Amino acid sequence: MNLLKEKVAELRFRSRSEHSLDSKGRLNIPSRFREVLREVYSENIIITNWSKSLKAFPVSEWEILEEKLLNEGKTQPGFGDFVRYVISGVTECQLDKQGRILLPPTLRSEFGIEKEVVLNGMLDHFEIWDKEAWQTETSKTRKNFQNFEQGLSSLGIL
Repeated sequence: MNLLKEKVAELRFRSRSEHSLDSKGRLNIPSRFREVLREVYSENIIITNWSKSLKAFPVSEWEILEEKLLNEGKTQPGFGDFVRYVISGVTECQLDKQGRILLPPTLRSEFGIEKEVVLNGMLDHFEIWDKEAWQTETSKTRKNFQNFEQGLSSLGIL
């Protein structure tokens, strides 16, 4: 395995943390996420709306997703609506010297993100949730955990 692949496997977006937006809508990115960005990607990230939260992608991961949407998305019936929705929210953000990004007001308001947020690592990207929405979603997932057992078993995890 080459050195870059080893570093990517070692440095992924993992765990979750709770943060508060400042009065200007700036969000402090956890140091472990900043390390992944600096060591594997760059300090630029793409933020966009998704289903129940915002998603934050390193630019290179976002470009992979865009290519899939351009090339394979056209074959999915009704996919134009999804592409329109996701692409309309795209904002490129760069970490400032304090490791923060400015979340655009339009994206914050769409998801009811006012002050308290949860950042959740998803290995190759991370999510930005309103804290109450996060708690509701994880509660549902915990209650329905048995629904994942077949998939986990097929992956050899159970």
